[in-house]
Amino acid sequence: MSSPLTHFDAQGQAHMVDLANKDVTHRVARAAGQIRMQAATLALIASGSAKKGDVLGVARIAAIQAAKRTADLIPLCHPLPLTRVAVEFEVDQALPGVRCTAQVETLGRTGVEMEALTAVQVGLLTIYDMCKAADRGMVMGEVRVLEKRGGKSGEWVAAS
Repeated sequence: MSSPLTHFDAQGQAHMVDLANKDVTHRVARAAGQIRMQAATLALIASGSAKKGDVLGVARIAAIQAAKRTADLIPLCHPLPLTRVAVEFEVDQALPGVRCTAQVETLGRTGVEMEALTAVQVGLLTIYDMCKAADRGMVMGEVRVLEKRGGKSGEWVAAS
């Protein structure tokens, strides 16, 4: 019986998956996560008066850059020519905190789930970095893939 873990060969050694026989298709992945913080910290972000400037603007650029550099961070990821990276932040007073969603697309032979997840994580880390002087107790979490489309396995959507 072969392992469902595709990053290991028959001898159990880690390897980069061979994509040569896969079809080029439009691949899409959406991921999301959140960072919880003190209400006062969220107010700084929402008002744009944080000491380091436009927190969400900088975090958006960081998230996009992270998606583009995923193969440099995750050892067995293939470098992919991304066709689109869209990052959205939602200020949520009830959390209190910020929700991040990233959608990544490519025309390629493998999916972009890792790129979407990396974008979300780095976006949230950037918020932490820019606001840590005001709130070192921020908590990042709930990072997950929401959906993926394309390729042989088709469409997958996370359960609510």
